[in-house]
Amino acid sequence: MLNMVGFIDPAQVSANAGSLTERSRLVANRLQKTDGEQIFTMPYNPGRHWVLFIVRAKKETVYFLDPLPENRVADKAIKQPSSVEYGYYVMRFMRDIIMDPSLEFEKMFAKGKDQASYPQAAIDEVMKEWAEFVCLHME
Repeated sequence: MLNMVGFIDPAQVSANAGSLTERSRLVANRLQKTDGEQIFTMPYNPGRHWVLFIVRAKKETVYFLDPLPENRVADKAIKQPSSVEYGYYVMRFMRDIIMDPSLEFEKMFAKGKDQASYPQAAIDEVMKEWAEFVCLHME
């Protein structure tokens, strides 16, 4: 899976990370290094909110997953129940995509706005994994 899924660092591309030109060049350079079949996940924070872009360079396709219920631009994402879980939802989106070796995430999110929220246990799982990761690297 490491060869199939790439990650674009949100600290390098989010709204407060340099000029638009610099961020655009960084993304373009990263995408040019793809082997063709690879997809890239790119968490993005335009300011006070997290969304996820998934880029399939070979297909020249970008998917935009926004977990906020009122954001209807991104109807292909599971919606969060309130306005505070978006970071965990974006991490859960990435986790679900990476854990599926078929990389058929388009089907996973195809129900769009009619799809229910993740159950709390799924969000708790991501919180626990993240906390364990951070604790491991703080020692």
